[in-house]
Amino acid sequence: MLALWLVTALAFWALAALLPGIAVPSFDGALVTTGLIAVLNRLFWPLLTRLFLPITVLTLGLATLVGNALIIMFAINSVDGSSPSFGGALAAAFGMAIVTMIAIPVLGIDGDAYQLRLVRRRRRRLRERNTTDVPGVILFEIDGLAERVLRRALDDGHAPTLARWLADGSHRIVPWECDLSSQTGASQAGLLLGSNFDMPAFRWYEKERGELVVSNHPKDAAEIERRRSDGGGLLAANGASRGNLVSGDAPRCMATMSVVRDRTRSQSNEFFSYFAAPYGFARTIALFLWDVVLERRAARRQRKRGEQHVARGGIYPFARGAITVAMRDLNVATLLADIVEGVPVAYATFVGYDEVAHHSGITEPDAFAVLQLLDAQLERLERATLEAPRPYHLVVLSDHGQTQGRPFRQRYGITLEELVQRAVRDGSVRAPAAVDEAWGNLGATLTEAREDDTLAGRLLHRVTRRHVVDGAVALGPDREALAQKASAEAETTDDAMVLASGNLGLVYLPDRDERMTLEQIDAAHPGLVEALAGHPGIGFVMVHSERDGPVAVGGQGRRRLADDGVEGEDPLAPFGSSAAAHLRRTDGFPHCPDLLINSMYDPEADEIAPFEEFMGSHGGLGGSQSHPFAVVPSGWSPEPASIVGVEAMHEVLRTWLAESGLEVEAHRDTPSAAPAVG
Repeated sequence: MLALWLVTALAFWALAALLPGIAVPSFDGALVTTGLIAVLNRLFWPLLTRLFLPITVLTLGLATLVGNALIIMFAINSVDGSSPSFGGALAAAFGMAIVTMIAIPVLGIDGDAYQLRLVRRRRRRLRERNTTDVPGVILFEIDGLAERVLRRALDDGHAPTLARWLADGSHRIVPWECDLSSQTGASQAGLLLGSNFDMPAFRWYEKERGELVVSNHPKDAAEIERRRSDGGGLLAANGASRGNLVSGDAPRCMATMSVVRDRTRSQSNEFFSYFAAPYGFARTIALFLWDVVLERRAARRQRKRGEQHVARGGIYPFARGAITVAMRDLNVATLLADIVEGVPVAYATFVGYDEVAHHSGITEPDAFAVLQLLDAQLERLERATLEAPRPYHLVVLSDHGQTQGRPFRQRYGITLEELVQRAVRDGSVRAPAAVDEAWGNLGATLTEAREDDTLAGRLLHRVTRRHVVDGAVALGPDREALAQKASAEAETTDDAMVLASGNLGLVYLPDRDERMTLEQIDAAHPGLVEALAGHPGIGFVMVHSERDGPVAVGGQGRRRLADDGVEGEDPLAPFGSSAAAHLRRTDGFPHCPDLLINSMYDPEADEIAPFEEFMGSHGGLGGSQSHPFAVVPSGWSPEPASIVGVEAMHEVLRTWLAESGLEVEAHRDTPSAAPAVG
């Protein structure tokens, strides 16, 4: 610590000499000033974080630099009587954050030690209650990472912590297969609640209610959990949910979409713990700004290579920085606190890789760079287990993968909405704007923080009131998308509804309130099914026939799913041996669309043609998007020969937790209401 004081004093002296509006006459003065800054941070930082919290969250942490600048101005004035400019003090604050970020690991100082000491003091009684020899389990989800991509990252050195675990025999890789709806909403409902029944995509339409359901909208996420929870989810036994879409019935949650407005379970006070350590948050700010620079550089490099790409400008670089850095660090800080407290089981989602891979590609350097930084967080958690009141198992898993491929519109010059419009005889077609997963996560975090019954929460409530849609904070493109959703639900329409979830398309026709059969569709819209199935960018269209039951229709043939009879070429041949079973299950959903459309998949190029504007996608069938993984302790019992479906993976996880002594029991006296539909 003395060495760190000397280094920061030297850096501060140099910054004062270089920056206008700030002056420190001698190194002795810099030494005293930095010492005073440290004391002031220790005494006044908790108060400043509470005062700055609303603005800090809205500005993705940049407002914290203002607090640092004010402390620097006061310290300089107290030592030598000079009055530095605010701009100079602000620049010095940012420079000191970078210096501290670099110096702490170089000097071998544990950057988490200060925060862990705070947690130990604040949660001493809880630590005593959780002191046991029964191992706890931390489930670290890397959203969107396929097993195949993980193995390549291991081979190329992008995941050294995971590679070490596998090399020393402490862990093993367990491959599994998710459902047809290969996306976070359906996967997490299955993993954490044990059921993802009637979730055909990330967004779907419920004809009888006239409403869109969006998995990452707080109101809809709460309804998704209400329909599927029996009170005994994976985290019900005093567990913790961090940054997830559903809670797994955890009694304590943070930034969990389904419970952001449930004050009995949502812990927005965790924000104060995160902001309480000036070093930790200053590090986050510096890394956030650096990530913005990296994103702009990666986008420019992609354009120079002449590659097809999706939009990466505007405010997106800042949204990416918030997801890959700020949200990541908030989740890790909370998991560190869970470990030090001795929480029995915690599940946290890290969406940074998924977000970057969407825009750049699943094996691009900037996607692997995000993965490497996530791997570094595993080492931090591993070190923290030495401070825990119980042993811990660390588990890394994904909920689905991604498959590479240029968007449908870029390949064929037409959108799915336009293609359906051409083929529909009467009426118009509408495609509500998609709600982005990244913006949804940020909105959920703000929604939770603004509901906190503190001065900071009330101020944030006031500041964000113009950004609230249907009771939740909506930012960026999500504000328009959710406003469209609310508008669509408020009026009756005769338009056909077209929704996209990666390379999975859903078409709901207005001719009937219930799901239409193939024969009814042919009568109302002759040639519609053939026009869609015959397009080169579409692999198959699933529709339910009165005579044959569910049928997958392709451009050169069809497959009856009831008896697997094939006429002509089998349209499911490129999609794997489980494709028919996945489609049969989805056909049984009450809210299965009239037409379920899956894009083409080229096995040789390993590419799809997503209906959304992404380079890496998931949501349907085809390629590695259906093949996630789990890295689990080698001492756990062998897994089944094949694990197909997230509900099956949920049962495997429950078995492993039970083997560790963590029996999952309901924490509520009364189970949730039964599903409203189905």
